[in-house]
Amino acid sequence: MELTVAKRFCLWVYKDTAFISIIFFCIICEAVTEQIHYSIPEEMPKGSFVGNIAKDLRLDIKDFSHHGVSFVCRGKMEYFALNNKSGHLYMKERLDRELTCPQVERCLFSCEVILESAMKIYRIEIEIIDINDNAPSFKSDIFQLKISEVTEGGTRFRLHDAHDPDLGMNSVQSYKLSVNRHFSLDVQTGLDGAIYAEIILETPLDREEQTMHDLILTAFDGGDPAKSGTTQIHISVLDANDNAPIFSQPVYTVTVAENVLPGYIVVIVKATDLDEGINREVTYSFKKISDTASQNFYLNPETGEIILVGKLDYEESTLYEIEIQGTDGGGLFNISKAVIFVSDVNDNIPEIAVRSLTHSVPEDSPTGTAIALLNVHDEDSGENGKVICSIPTNIPFQLTKTFDNYYTMVIARALDREQVAAYNITITASDQGVPPLSSKTLIVLQILDKNDNAPDFVQAAYTFYLAENNQRGASIFHLKAEDPDWGENSKTIYSIIESQIIDSSLSSYLSINSDTGVVYALHSFDYEEFREIRFLVKAQDGGSPPLSSNVSVTLFILDQNDNAPEILYPSPPTDGSTGIELAPRSSEPGYLVTKVVAVDVDSGQNAWLSYQLIKATEPGLFTLGLHTGEIRTARFFLEKDALKQSLVVLVKDNGQPPLSASVTVTVVLADSISDILTDLSNVSVSADPQSDLTSYLVIAVAFVSCLFFAFLLVLLALRFHRWRNSQLCDNASVNFNSVPVSQFVGIDGVRAFLQSYCHEVSLTSGSRKSQILFPIGSCSNTLVPQQAPDEPGPLLVIGDSNTIKKEAATCQVSM
Repeated sequence: MELTVAKRFCLWVYKDTAFISIIFFCIICEAVTEQIHYSIPEEMPKGSFVGNIAKDLRLDIKDFSHHGVSFVCRGKMEYFALNNKSGHLYMKERLDRELTCPQVERCLFSCEVILESAMKIYRIEIEIIDINDNAPSFKSDIFQLKISEVTEGGTRFRLHDAHDPDLGMNSVQSYKLSVNRHFSLDVQTGLDGAIYAEIILETPLDREEQTMHDLILTAFDGGDPAKSGTTQIHISVLDANDNAPIFSQPVYTVTVAENVLPGYIVVIVKATDLDEGINREVTYSFKKISDTASQNFYLNPETGEIILVGKLDYEESTLYEIEIQGTDGGGLFNISKAVIFVSDVNDNIPEIAVRSLTHSVPEDSPTGTAIALLNVHDEDSGENGKVICSIPTNIPFQLTKTFDNYYTMVIARALDREQVAAYNITITASDQGVPPLSSKTLIVLQILDKNDNAPDFVQAAYTFYLAENNQRGASIFHLKAEDPDWGENSKTIYSIIESQIIDSSLSSYLSINSDTGVVYALHSFDYEEFREIRFLVKAQDGGSPPLSSNVSVTLFILDQNDNAPEILYPSPPTDGSTGIELAPRSSEPGYLVTKVVAVDVDSGQNAWLSYQLIKATEPGLFTLGLHTGEIRTARFFLEKDALKQSLVVLVKDNGQPPLSASVTVTVVLADSISDILTDLSNVSVSADPQSDLTSYLVIAVAFVSCLFFAFLLVLLALRFHRWRNSQLCDNASVNFNSVPVSQFVGIDGVRAFLQSYCHEVSLTSGSRKSQILFPIGSCSNTLVPQQAPDEPGPLLVIGDSNTIKKEAATCQVSM
């Protein structure tokens, strides 16, 4: 039986020193397994009721206390206790969920109620429900933030997160920022679900306007009622060298009589800086000044006074243009110009006006195509008003003067977007004044693409290698064609040009990703089936009309050592026997007995075969060629050498890992087949030292057979004696005429029985089994002496010659 109890949590509300406790408790009992589940709120005071375990387990309170109850609850601190008399579970200590189960979604206590005498255990699961007993809080009451006054609008600053140990809706849900025209609040939700706040700089700050900004950030949780916490954001506006010196005039123009004496202050340049401290201290220097002007004028670096130190000569120079640089302590500078007229000077800069402009042209546009129509103008007169317009010479465009001060820019050479996709054309207009003045304007011209390039493979042909037995669907190689065109004209689609391979379509073996050029193997290739695949890959762009190119691909299949050597000779047996090779006993050392022939359908070193003699009846009697497989005699044969020699030959290839096959070669030491039979008949039992075990078995069988025959004889003798006594008692005379002949057992009868018993003897020694059959006339149940044969018939020999010798000896003993 399981009792699942769902309990609504108890809400405790504290007010001053008194409190009101309201407990909503509901128990739903359901028979499943022996388990009870309680749900209670955190912060319940000590002694609060949790549940009636005796009632929930449907146990009588008398039986409950009688059985001897133990209550075990796992945890570092005991928060719960069980009253054995009443069966009530109550709070032993106040429980704070945030301290007991920090950052855990479900706070569960697993307890057991053990009825000791009844040997029953009931599981009690107590879930602690979170309540909104914590307000959001920040790490510090004041958050210091420093922002430079040069910070651009839209910049975000991450604020410190508020922390609320409660979970779910009781944790931090929103933020609020006090009103400020420079800042706004943006609340974001991270990937982990955490809510954080950022302030956005809406308008740039100006330290000269306001050096400090104080904001209040409030964090709210989702409880009912909601709780909040605040922190003060103290923003310091950092002064930056964001103001370059500003000259009071961009150009200081003065007229000086050539008879002015040295030491005359020609002009005073003045630059101011809105920064503070060292950033507002301005020093003056000449940025650009002619050699003549540098000899005639001196600039005071602190006051900005331009003082005449030389002598002016109208015939030598009628105008002085001097660039003056004002630099503040932070390194920012500005430039001004002083124009000193000795006479009428060129003080107007040519103006360039673009009357018509094409912002983009196709790359196949013909030469002479007009790009822009320009007009230049200079307010000066005479030579100072004559303007020359020019563009760089290293671009495929040229300026042609049409009439008056109008110029047309046209295409001078063929365009190629693949070489230059856009041109930034600087047009310079210079007048004929002394010194000349000029102005510049910039024209940006985009070159539109045409599908004039086919996809191009890096190589003229590709060769790839793939090991056989590859995984189906695996990527085997990657082709890449480059198309210098742009957009759809450069989008390359790959395809395999259809071809035949082993009477099958190439598409059934290979597939190419049309977008990436990755080629996949649809089949697991076999090197022994085919060794190379030749085909073409086509790369076609998305232009209109499309352009394409082909490349030849050769895929070589690399061999793996996946085929074991196959032995051709001696051929594998079909009837369970092994092939027999004859070796004359008169053979000299080195005599070629036979040769093991094997092949491996692999190639290379995977098909290099080596031969090893791993087992032999007489070690050292034969040798095996490591690479030829020839079996030769190693010495002269001796009389003690066994008639039958069994050689196990291992054929191994040179792959990694190597594969192998083995074959058993039987060599009989005889000059002919007739000699084999003669040798078998002349072999003695003791010829082989290993036949001792077989001899013992034969002797044991013969001994047991003799005991059995002796028992039969005794039994027959007793029966005969009883029968004889009964006849003597009944007839007082002995009459054997009516007794069947089969009731008499003589020597011939015993011999016939033995002949029948020895009709088939099968002995097994180790893994060899031999059978010797003695066809000895009839083996009927009637023991007739006349049926015993006078001579044993011929032997039918199957198996090992040594075993034949032993079994022949066994039958002799049995006879």
